[in-house]
Amino acid sequence: MKHQTDRRFIQANKEAAIAVALSLAYFIWWYATAYGFGDRPVSEYAYVLGLPAWFFYSCVVGFLLFAVLAALMVRFLFKEVSLEKTDGAKGGEA
Repeated sequence: MKHQTDRRFIQANKEAAIAVALSLAYFIWWYATAYGFGDRPVSEYAYVLGLPAWFFYSCVVGFLLFAVLAALMVRFLFKEVSLEKTDGAKGGEA
């Protein structure tokens, strides 16, 4: 099949795998920090900037960290590819 050898599909599959890996890493970060810091009774919670530590690290720090990682991922790992048909492509097989 042409899709398996077309460099655009290879690049798209690579980018999709990287995006899924980053999403899974974000979920693991969120789960570990939310349940790691939040598994105590409320009276024993630590607070950061007025927020419970579990919320601060999982939702605030995690969001900022992974937003920066996503921007870096797009900047350095994603490549711009043409969506136009290549010279050897026929019909709908771009």
